[in-house]
Amino acid sequence: MTHWFHRNPLKATAPVSFNYYGVVTGPSASKICNDLRSSRARLLELFTDLSCNPEMMKNAADSYFSLLQGFINSLDDSTQESKLRYIQNFKWTDTLQGQVPSITEDEAKEVHRSLKIAAGIFKHLKESHIPKLITPAEKGRDLESRLIEAYVIQCQAEAQEVTIARAIELKHAPGLIAALAYETANFYQKADHTLSSLEPAFSAKWRKYLHLKMCFYTAYAYCYHGQTLLASDKCGEAIRSLQEAEKLYAKAEALCKEYGETKGPGPTVKPSGHLFFRKLGNLVKNTLEKCQRENGFIYFQKIPTEAPQLELKANYGLVEPVPFEFPPTSAQWTPETLAAFDLTKRPKDDSTKPKPEEEVKPVKEPDIKPQKDTGCYIS
Repeated sequence: MTHWFHRNPLKATAPVSFNYYGVVTGPSASKICNDLRSSRARLLELFTDLSCNPEMMKNAADSYFSLLQGFINSLDDSTQESKLRYIQNFKWTDTLQGQVPSITEDEAKEVHRSLKIAAGIFKHLKESHIPKLITPAEKGRDLESRLIEAYVIQCQAEAQEVTIARAIELKHAPGLIAALAYETANFYQKADHTLSSLEPAFSAKWRKYLHLKMCFYTAYAYCYHGQTLLASDKCGEAIRSLQEAEKLYAKAEALCKEYGETKGPGPTVKPSGHLFFRKLGNLVKNTLEKCQRENGFIYFQKIPTEAPQLELKANYGLVEPVPFEFPPTSAQWTPETLAAFDLTKRPKDDSTKPKPEEEVKPVKEPDIKPQKDTGCYIS
């Protein structure tokens, strides 16, 4: 999957010490700060740990965020914010606009679930937390609504790709596969449209990926729709559908090359070299030849000049984001612990505020070599 899905660079973050000299006035508050520092460091380590699995990542994230909750929300379950809400600023790089900070396979089933969870996290942040920022996100930055929405849709689309691979492997009805492929192509088109008003210098590579995936899955939809038409003895229409699939597949191949040549954030993946991509080319060619043979010997039907309109709707298999909530506030947070943070003793020269000129070093992502390409299978 590493060489099939486009990814923008991992967001890097500046170190956070959680040292609040003068503010921390008791051992319970000191322990909270120490545990925050260590749990955050552990979570960041896992981002580039190739041995990390989803359970390890969730446990580490829950450990950190359960402690961080005391800095965000009131302990009495009210809608009030914690008195510590603005004690700490965090600095993250921006995935599209470089390293200037601004104030995010093993098994296919795990890939599928992880992408749905990711979509749910992005959706939760967009709806519940980003609106509460005291400084609105700048245009084109990661927390801006267009980018967050594009991430939600892309996660849904990529999870649905796994659904399609499973449907193909299990030899489901061509009509279902065509509908799923068409819905997936629409997801990619919607994500691309969401980014269309961004500065091309930052978004061109990402959009090229979304466009090639849209063409690829539209080609899949026309290919399997052609099989459905042939099964209904509509051989002429089937041939035209397969011809459209052939044209779109060729366009997707060309876009793969353009994507590889387009400069922009993130490593360049190579979908055209993936078995799943190449299989479609052979399937379209063989199915079209079969339709043409049968039309010449059996049906003798006229081939329409216009491609059939795809009005396909999948009955099931569509991906929805998994609802996300942050873990409950850690039991370490008690009224006494919160009282041990005395903001009146906060130094006037607040070193926790970030310096505008500081840059955060990018995350050194692991170089994952592609394994033997056997396509996408789900046990």
